[in-house]
Amino acid sequence: MSFYKGHAPNHREHQRELPDVSQLEGMKALRAEGDLPAAQWHEEVRRSKEHGLECADSIEDKSEISCFQRTDVPPWSGINTFLKVPYLEDVRTVGDYDVAFVGVPFDIGCTYRTGTRFGPQGIRRISSLYTTYNYELGVDLRESLKMCDVGDIFCPANITKSHDQITKGVAHIFSHGTLPIIMGGDHSIGYPCARGVAQCVEGKVGIIHLDRHVDTQDKDMDEIMHTCPWFHATNLANVPPTNLVQLGIGGWQVPRSGVKKGRERGSTILTVEDIERIGIDKTVEIALEVAWKGASAVYLSFDIDSVDAGFVPGTGWPEPGGFLPREALAILRGVAKEGIVAMEVVEVSPPYDISDITSLLAARAMVDVLATMTRHGRIGGRLKAPTA
Repeated sequence: MSFYKGHAPNHREHQRELPDVSQLEGMKALRAEGDLPAAQWHEEVRRSKEHGLECADSIEDKSEISCFQRTDVPPWSGINTFLKVPYLEDVRTVGDYDVAFVGVPFDIGCTYRTGTRFGPQGIRRISSLYTTYNYELGVDLRESLKMCDVGDIFCPANITKSHDQITKGVAHIFSHGTLPIIMGGDHSIGYPCARGVAQCVEGKVGIIHLDRHVDTQDKDMDEIMHTCPWFHATNLANVPPTNLVQLGIGGWQVPRSGVKKGRERGSTILTVEDIERIGIDKTVEIALEVAWKGASAVYLSFDIDSVDAGFVPGTGWPEPGGFLPREALAILRGVAKEGIVAMEVVEVSPPYDISDITSLLAARAMVDVLATMTRHGRIGGRLKAPTA
C-alpha cells in the first residue's frame, strides 16, 4: 500500500500559505448565495402541501415532499411548463407577471426539415432539469421575478393566419407590461413577433439577431418563410433595417437574394470569424451601438442554428462553423445587460435532436438572459414577499 508515497514531492503535506482566491468569481459567487432570499421557495413548499396533501406517514423527511407533486421537484415528473412555473390559464391576467413564457409551435414556414412545431414541447420538457438559481450570476429567478407560462399560441395550418395569431398573442403579453419569452417554432415567426412588439413601442425598435443565415429574403417559394422574417419586419414603420445587426452569419446556406436585400437596406453583419478576431466584448459593443441608435427598444432573436451544428443537431438547417455554446451565451448575456423588450428562441427541432442537447441550450439561453436582466435591474418588480 505504499505506491502513493512517491506522489507530489513538491506538494505533499506542505504547510505553505494558500493562494488568495477570494476575489475570483467562483469564490464571490460562493459568498453571494448566502445573501439570496428563499421566501418564494418556502411559500411554494407550503402551497404544495396545502394543494397536494401532506406526504405519507412513512416518509421521514417531510420538509419539502407532498403527496401530489406541486413544485419543481422531482424534475422527471409533474406538468411541464417552462421551469415548472405556474401555468396561466387566464391570459387576461398576464399583466400580474414580470415574465411570460409562450410557445409558438409553428413550422410550415420551413423550407427543408420540419419539426420545429415540437420545439416548445422539447424546451419545456428539458427545462425541468434546471433549478431557478444560477451560481455565476448569483440570481435565483424564483426569488426575483414573478413568472408564468401562458402555453402555446394556436397556429392554424396557414402561414398568414398563424402570423396574425402570433402578432396578437405577443402584443397582448407585451402591452400588459410583461416580458414575452417566445419558444419557436421556425424563424418565420420573427416577423409576426417583432410586429407584435413594434405595435406597442413608442419609438424605433432595433433587432439583434444571432444566426448562420441572413433571413432577409422578401419571399421564398412565393411565401413568407423562415428565410424571410427580417425583410418584412424591417418594412414596419418603426423597425428600420439600419437597426438590424446580425451576428454569426456565414457558410453555404446564405441565399444571395437575402444578402442583396441586406446590402441595399444597410443592415449590419458580423461573421463568426469577425467575432473571433475582435472578441466578444467588442462584438456586444457593436451590436448594442447599431441596434440602439435612435431606438427606444431592442428585440432579441436567437436562432439555435447560429451555434455549431456539432452542438445543436436538433435543428432544421444545421451548419458547421457557428458559435461555441459558450460564445453564444456570452453574447446573449452582453446584450441582455442593457435590457430587451422580448426574446425569441427559434429553430429547435426535437425530432432531429440527440439527448435533448439542442433544447437544453435553448432553455439555457432563456434563463441566462432573464438572470442577466435581473442582475442589472432591467426587469422585475411585481413579486411580493409571502405574508406570514
